[in-house]
Amino acid sequence: MTASKRSGQHTPIEDRRAPSDEQPTPRTPREFFDSLPPTLRLRAEIIDGNLIMSPSGVPHHGRIAMRLAFALFPLLEEHYWESFVGNVDVCIEGPRDTVVPDYCLAPVDAPLWGDRELLSSGLIMAAEVVSTGSMETDRATKPRIYAEGGIPIMLIIDPIASPPTVTVLSDPEQGTYRTMVHTQLGKPVRLPSPVDFDLDTSIFL
Repeated sequence: MTASKRSGQHTPIEDRRAPSDEQPTPRTPREFFDSLPPTLRLRAEIIDGNLIMSPSGVPHHGRIAMRLAFALFPLLEEHYWESFVGNVDVCIEGPRDTVVPDYCLAPVDAPLWGDRELLSSGLIMAAEVVSTGSMETDRATKPRIYAEGGIPIMLIIDPIASPPTVTVLSDPEQGTYRTMVHTQLGKPVRLPSPVDFDLDTSIFL
């Protein structure tokens, strides 16, 4: 608004927005998720049709995910795979829920949903690091969602359990993983096919 010094009157500001610039109001969690800017510093996920906003995680949480990435790095070149640490959206095939695993492993040519999400059925493995704010989601909800989405392996690194544990889930069928292996943190655990890797979990201590 510009003030006229002589008359004391105000000249209104023109509305320069074109009608085409106006975005429709999101009506569903999915539409709201799609409208979020990519630079938003919160983790945005759609879980069971609900939009969940959460902080990205504390340094120790991210450190564990990075150590997993470093441990599996030799497999990437060997199999033409790539990995992501807490920075890629995954669309769960079927309900179209969107999740952000703490770590995921996928072929370089993994299928996409749109241009911003990996399709869950194309992933090789997803991993979650349990924190005090994510216990229910990481221990119970995401295993069901990942199994429904056809992800062959889920790894749960649980440093806040008593004692701390690592759980390997595999063989998804009808929304559940048929095989479950619990290992105390610090001991080796086998990641089954298609990963076929003996993981030394002492790297997470």
